[in-house]
Amino acid sequence: MPSLLGGPPRVVNIGLAGFARDLAANGVPVVQVDWRPPSKFASLLAPRVAAIERANDEALARILAADPWLVGVRRAGELVPALEGERLILHAGPPLAWVRMCGPLRGAVCGAIVYESWAPDLAEAEQLAERGGVRFAPNHHHGCVGPMTGITTRSQPLLVVENRSRGNRALCAINEGLGKVMRFGGNDAEVLARLAWLRDGLAPLLDAALRACGGIALNPLIARGLAMGDEMHQRNVACTSLLLRTLAPHLARAATGPPLARALEFIAANDQFFLNVAMAMAKSMLDPAQAIADCTLVTAMARNGTDFGIRVSALGERWFTAPVEMPRGLYFPGYGPADANPDIGDSAILETAGLGAFAMAAAPAVAGFVGAGGFSEALAYSRAMSELTVARNARWPIPALEFAGTPTGIDIRRVVDIGVTPAINTGIAHRRAGVGQVGAGVARAPLGCFEQALAAFADAR
Repeated sequence: MPSLLGGPPRVVNIGLAGFARDLAANGVPVVQVDWRPPSKFASLLAPRVAAIERANDEALARILAADPWLVGVRRAGELVPALEGERLILHAGPPLAWVRMCGPLRGAVCGAIVYESWAPDLAEAEQLAERGGVRFAPNHHHGCVGPMTGITTRSQPLLVVENRSRGNRALCAINEGLGKVMRFGGNDAEVLARLAWLRDGLAPLLDAALRACGGIALNPLIARGLAMGDEMHQRNVACTSLLLRTLAPHLARAATGPPLARALEFIAANDQFFLNVAMAMAKSMLDPAQAIADCTLVTAMARNGTDFGIRVSALGERWFTAPVEMPRGLYFPGYGPADANPDIGDSAILETAGLGAFAMAAAPAVAGFVGAGGFSEALAYSRAMSELTVARNARWPIPALEFAGTPTGIDIRRVVDIGVTPAINTGIAHRRAGVGQVGAGVARAPLGCFEQALAAFADAR
């Protein structure tokens, strides 16, 4: 005690950071501890803690035991029977009616209607949508995911990822490439012609190659990609290259001449090609963790350009939504925040599985690309996201974190208690239909989704 009182003050400040700033300004050593009172739900959930931990352990075991394989490419109508029975368009995010859809989503819907020959042009397609001539549903309701607008219709080819540890599968469209594309709201003749080639040209070759090689195991491919600088959301350069290297001999056996050359050129020029594979993989891993009683882990995060929604294991297929936020990031020349649409896409399934912003430490180049800073900031993102999760995925180590696994298993209790929400790496779409991508950045899930979900969980028993 005498030595403690006789020396200079050393302060640990808890709570309000202003006190710490004043002390530091006067030369006093100070450590700031960001603290807030426990959420109001802590006492309500106290009797259930043991059951919650057991349920979370079970969900986590299913996620970490997943063995996802890319096994084929099939027509959407064959894989999702509901698409064949009516004019149904699947979209990204939680449920949404036409009247509430944002500009890029409306643009993609109109393009999809023309693509399916339900209307001869975009003007009549818009009229058809306005008068209820098509029905809408989320991708997640039919075992699918889709980046940005996430449009899925009956004629599109879908990548098939099979989780061999549980026997379930998940689906995603083929990535269209960069620039003006349907996932960013593009819908002109160039966009539709590319979609037609993906359906009639590339998809059959990919399916033949995947069948010939018996499928591609994705866990080891992801691990190598992380070691090579990918985080699987905004940077997929390594995994796209690894996938192409694996597929190339089998593609060459399935085709020759110009069809083969075009397929190889398209994949090689599209750094984001693997994004859609990774999304289907993430969904295939997380779906087995749904509907576990007492489990507080998030099984899906998705946004539709208007609402952000999450699903929680114990609460089944129910969505908890709040207004989606604007991403912060860097814009292409000639564009700025005034041009941007709020965040959109099912691709937040990657962060839900522990990739994307959660694995930013593996891909510091992405931090600069999305305007999040440099290497130290990339490390900080992954470390901060680990505070929201219950474990790490040892199969996906991050070299910059001493080979610790990616943060896995978002717990709604931790999000609400800490008051920090998941970060999401994202592309930025123009708010008007038909323009396309205008930048890239980082968005945050709104806290309201997690507060609603935790309140519903507390009331469930």
